[in-house]
Amino acid sequence: MAGPESLEARPLSKDCVPAWLELHQAVERVDRTGDHVDAEELAEALSDPKLDPEQDSLGLWDGRRLVAHAVVYTPHGAVDAARFQGDAAVLPDWRRRGIGTRLVTWMQARAEALHAADPELSALPGELLLDGKAGDEGLLKLTERCGFTACRWWFDMKQPLDGDRPEPRPAPEGTRLVPFDEAYDEATRLAHNDAFRDHWNFTAFDSTDWRTWVTGAASFRPAMSRLLLADDEAEGDEAVGGEVVRDEVAAYLLAEESAAETAATGSRDCHVGFLGTRRGFRGRGAAPALLTDVLRTAREAGYDTVSLTVDTVNPSGALGFYEQSGFTVDRESVTYTRPLGASRG
Repeated sequence: MAGPESLEARPLSKDCVPAWLELHQAVERVDRTGDHVDAEELAEALSDPKLDPEQDSLGLWDGRRLVAHAVVYTPHGAVDAARFQGDAAVLPDWRRRGIGTRLVTWMQARAEALHAADPELSALPGELLLDGKAGDEGLLKLTERCGFTACRWWFDMKQPLDGDRPEPRPAPEGTRLVPFDEAYDEATRLAHNDAFRDHWNFTAFDSTDWRTWVTGAASFRPAMSRLLLADDEAEGDEAVGGEVVRDEVAAYLLAEESAAETAATGSRDCHVGFLGTRRGFRGRGAAPALLTDVLRTAREAGYDTVSLTVDTVNPSGALGFYEQSGFTVDRESVTYTRPLGASRG
């Protein structure tokens, strides 16, 4: 096997997707993070109109074999801090050779260049984030060596659908529960920007990002998604991030399904990608009404489980609500952060 110094560095492109998929699958067989992807998802990631793969991605190649990769995503719409998301992986049989450190060094430099070049983001403190499985000793050592600290913990929670389902919860007074409809796509985006603006690492979705990563993603399942519409449109009118919200969406649940996960596990999971309630409608039972409805409809649609991911210190008390709703922790993950411009000690 060639040494790390012989690896060729070049950016990712759609032609690299088969090799990139092989890398992901090899990593998952060893790390067992539960993060299954397919070629369509990887090609979709490279199609992000705000990502410049030529500049924002790095592949390290041993001939035709992709040994490691890194991608940096810019937090457009950041509010309190410009937190650049790093995504990276190294083939298991190439680890402990300094490749991980090389990737982190590249991601840090790329994030700093992007931060400095954007007038809005450069006005905010900058950070580089890395996510990983809790208890991954290799990742922990790498982040400590490179000057990162753990800043956030997440639970991937799941509920099997083979038991008794909770009783349906009525829609809160003044609202009605309906399936997601394209006609409410923009209203749902604005509702999301209102519902999550007090959460950690909030970035406001513009229409491009919303269509790219949420309702335009291949994993989005509109048939399983639900909206609570307000009978009185004016009741929730509010300025959100400079945009005046005059819509009927009081709360929403947007569902996803990973074809790659189904193929890998043989089990269909309906994942709650987003569940939020606009501020003017909180405390009325919107989330319970939406969640009990998806538990019922997912079972009827042939899903085996319903899952979601929650910030363990979510300010809305979501963790306790999900536990009371019958969800249990399936996996734990952690986010590490390092300030941009910080020198490694």
